[in-house]
Amino acid sequence: MSHVESVSVKITDLNSLKAACARLGVEFLEGRKTYKWYGRSVGDYKLPEGFTAEDLGKCEHAIRVPGVDYEIGVAKAPDGKGYTCLYDFWGPGEGLLKKFGKGLTKLVDMYSLETLKAKARAKGYLSREAALPNGKTRLIVTVP
Repeated sequence: MSHVESVSVKITDLNSLKAACARLGVEFLEGRKTYKWYGRSVGDYKLPEGFTAEDLGKCEHAIRVPGVDYEIGVAKAPDGKGYTCLYDFWGPGEGLLKKFGKGLTKLVDMYSLETLKAKARAKGYLSREAALPNGKTRLIVTVP
């Protein structure tokens, strides 16, 4: 069965996504036009908003997690501005949830952190990370 979802964050900085992937120990497959999933929609799960069944499995880039059969597709956002991540979480896709959590939260959080660091660097600011007791990361930005 196919159960494809999209993430809640629009990807606008591929370099930050690549950095997030590297930090999380997964492979960013630049220019890969397909991602591994069930292979067809069987109509038992709502499609990601703005996508058709024919869109599934197609992408501009992909993300591979070692040891997981399914992949994440980095597809153009339906509005044409930026990208979204599509993934099938059923069956072999459960490995994606084990790695990143529901909604690919760990990937989204790391992408957000890397994006903020890049924006700070672009303005000439200094940044550093501090681990919090709850496992989250605080980004501290200093204006020189």
